[in-house]
Amino acid sequence: MRFGFSRRARLLLMHASAALLLVMAGCGNSSIVGKWRMSGAENQTVWEFSTNGSVLVGEVRGRYKFGDQNRIKIETPFSTTVYLVTLSGDQLVLQDLGGSKLEFTRVRERPR
Repeated sequence: MRFGFSRRARLLLMHASAALLLVMAGCGNSSIVGKWRMSGAENQTVWEFSTNGSVLVGEVRGRYKFGDQNRIKIETPFSTTVYLVTLSGDQLVLQDLGGSKLEFTRVRERPR
């Protein structure tokens, strides 16, 4: 006598697991959406990530796309760079594959 799930139950479980993984992956990526100021002086460049995959770096428009292993690719008219992403609360670190880091703090909108 075999114990376990029927074929239909296994397929349902497999599809539910795949959907859950996609939802979880999407949630992590959406936390980058918003404005981020490079750490340092108050007048540092602001990077703004939008939900539609666009990014504004200062006044330069570009696109971003998440890859695997916590990587993000940012393309502007001037360059394409892949970074490792570390996001913790209001702190964001983008580390290029050569090792240099860009550190950011989330810009909180002031209530009106």
